[in-house]
Amino acid sequence: MQYEKSFRRLVVWQRGKELTIFVYKITKDFPPEEKFAMVSQMRRSAYSVVANIAEGNAKSTPKDRVHFINIAEGSLTELDCFAEIASELGYLIRPDYERILELINKCFYLLKKFKESQNFTLNSPQKNSQTSQKSQESQKSQ
Repeated sequence: MQYEKSFRRLVVWQRGKELTIFVYKITKDFPPEEKFAMVSQMRRSAYSVVANIAEGNAKSTPKDRVHFINIAEGSLTELDCFAEIASELGYLIRPDYERILELINKCFYLLKKFKESQNFTLNSPQKNSQTSQKSQESQKSQ
């Protein structure tokens, strides 16, 4: 049974998990000298994406959720950078490089949409009317 706000229900988290598993699979064949360098960095940036989506989803305010989504986007950018370098060094075959880019781009798109939904909540008419009401009440009391 999943709790109400389970991150597992988020499509963006599901695609991020798919990306993370793919990164683990493709980096297992990297040269041994990259085990504690590029392999470690690529894996950490991949699982940072899903961890930050999950943690952000547990936060109670849209502002806090967006903060963690921003961190996830940074981790995706880092992974994108490492994937290009790995490809140019010959550590990734072309189809794997194309697949990782496809997954990264899909995750970026989904994070953008998730962030937009949170920003909508931040800027919703109800929130704006509450702010406007408080401002009017403040002006009346002066």
